[in-house]
Amino acid sequence: MMHILIAPDSFKESLSAQEVALALKEGFQAKLPGATFDLAPIGDGGEGTLEALAHNLDLTDAEVVLPHAFSENGRARYASKGQQAVFEMAEVCGLEKVPLNKRNPLTLSTQGIGEMMTILYDKGIRDLIIGVGGSSTNDGGIGMAKALGYRFFDQSGHELEAIGENLGKVATFSSQDVKSLSGLKVTVVTDVTNPLCGPKGATVTFGRQKGLAEADFDRVDRAMSHFYSQVNPSALHLSGAGAGGGMAAGLVTFASGQIVSGIDFVLDTIQFDDRVKKADLVIVGEGRLDAQSLSGKAPVGVARRTPEQVPVIAICGSLSEDLPSFPTAGISAAFPIISKVQPLEETLADAAVNLRRTAENIANLLCLKE
Repeated sequence: MMHILIAPDSFKESLSAQEVALALKEGFQAKLPGATFDLAPIGDGGEGTLEALAHNLDLTDAEVVLPHAFSENGRARYASKGQQAVFEMAEVCGLEKVPLNKRNPLTLSTQGIGEMMTILYDKGIRDLIIGVGGSSTNDGGIGMAKALGYRFFDQSGHELEAIGENLGKVATFSSQDVKSLSGLKVTVVTDVTNPLCGPKGATVTFGRQKGLAEADFDRVDRAMSHFYSQVNPSALHLSGAGAGGGMAAGLVTFASGQIVSGIDFVLDTIQFDDRVKKADLVIVGEGRLDAQSLSGKAPVGVARRTPEQVPVIAICGSLSEDLPSFPTAGISAAFPIISKVQPLEETLADAAVNLRRTAENIANLLCLKE
């Protein structure tokens, strides 16, 4: 009897990790009725992290209204228990919450992140976990810092609006009005290992998908470097600091946060190493598998901790042209689920159907082997 562990990430703007896992199970079960399943939906710092940690830490879901949250009515979710809480940057200022015609990472604010932090602190939270993937911004956390009370000034002493467009103009900053968050432990859960600046930094790697023109990459990257040369030069050499458009660096600099690998943090929490010992096959997946995925995102993170003798198959929305040939990074094979050319909205809406069909087809191949 085959035991299949299904550990997908969410499919952006389409399905939660739990919904992906359920669709895959239905597909495999239709052709392998004797198989057993272990559903382990995960997150790696981006979307799905809140759901995965809330389920496995037995946290209670809640929401607050934030002046600078991009969601409908300014509402943002979090989950908590006792003095511990978790929320996602994507829930406050995620890319999927911003209409296509309004996506500009240099003008969108991250103040909502700092607002969420102060609200939770006032509620008695002292152990705060923040997932920083999936952002729509590229401001190095300057907006979050403003919400905590920091102020930033240009060479003439004029206060600057705390957005990414003004990073290169910062000459001085003040912490005089910073609210004390004494005793607050901030764990920064990142889905990538990218540095803050340079060819693999936040701007060059993630700017395009957030609406930044390639012609602006060099200018914006230099502005980010200028800003951190002023406020915390050590962040320029910190692995993972580029996550969330530099939010990881901002939380380290302005909130004494500690960066941890998102996928490993979540896998430890859900006791993955014990669960995978029982598996004959592991299924991973995300909306788009690409070269960025190989830098520490969910599918590769799961594959890295799966015993060598257990095959890992990736089932994804699409596969990027920049991927190497498989097997690679512990993944035996990868399958895209898109079956036909159609508008993006229809493709996203059909994700569950496509997942089930792809799982059925892979299960058919497994039946041939038996």
